[in-house]
Amino acid sequence: MKYIAPSLLSADFGNLSRDIEMINRSAAEWLHVDVMDGVFVPNISFGFPIMEVLKKECKKPLDVHLMITHPEKYVERFVDAGAWSVGFHLEAVDDPLPILDLIKKKNCRTCLTINPDISVERLEPYLDKVDMLLLMSVFAGYGGQKFIPQTFDKLTWLRSQLDKRGLKTLIEIDGGVNASNSLDLFAAGADVLVAGSAVFGKENPEEEILKLKGEL
Repeated sequence: MKYIAPSLLSADFGNLSRDIEMINRSAAEWLHVDVMDGVFVPNISFGFPIMEVLKKECKKPLDVHLMITHPEKYVERFVDAGAWSVGFHLEAVDDPLPILDLIKKKNCRTCLTINPDISVERLEPYLDKVDMLLLMSVFAGYGGQKFIPQTFDKLTWLRSQLDKRGLKTLIEIDGGVNASNSLDLFAAGADVLVAGSAVFGKENPEEEILKLKGEL
């Protein structure tokens, strides 16, 4: 699988409809939606009003990444607002299982996420309990950071564990992804790549999406 999920955080919010239309036309499979609360991460992004716009205008599945404390308070609302997949950080909760159950009960796809300073082995108990695992290749909460090379070690380990168990759980990578590392990430076992400025910051973003997929 080679899925690209452009990150809305890098879109031009003065021309949001234009950028959503571009995503609709493009070869991207999903739209990645970063939600920040100013507590778990220093920055604040968007919430339910933007989700309502996306639900109406975006034809691609909405992949929601919650960088927030107490995700259990909001996961159901994000599903109702249009999320197709909802992910939250392992390090933000004491026990992810009840929150994963909340998401599943809403017939939504589940995702568990870790920051670069969290050991990938901490995901092992949940490999068969989620639809997707998201490895942050930069620290959550800031755009434009450089890709952390050690992500490849985590990715290789995670892919081997999933393959060993015969699991279909997807692996998503988010942070510093661009056309110079995308194909290496896919080759190492990633299924989904999130790209922000590497898409929206380019003169021809639709062309860049094809480059990320290795189709141009």
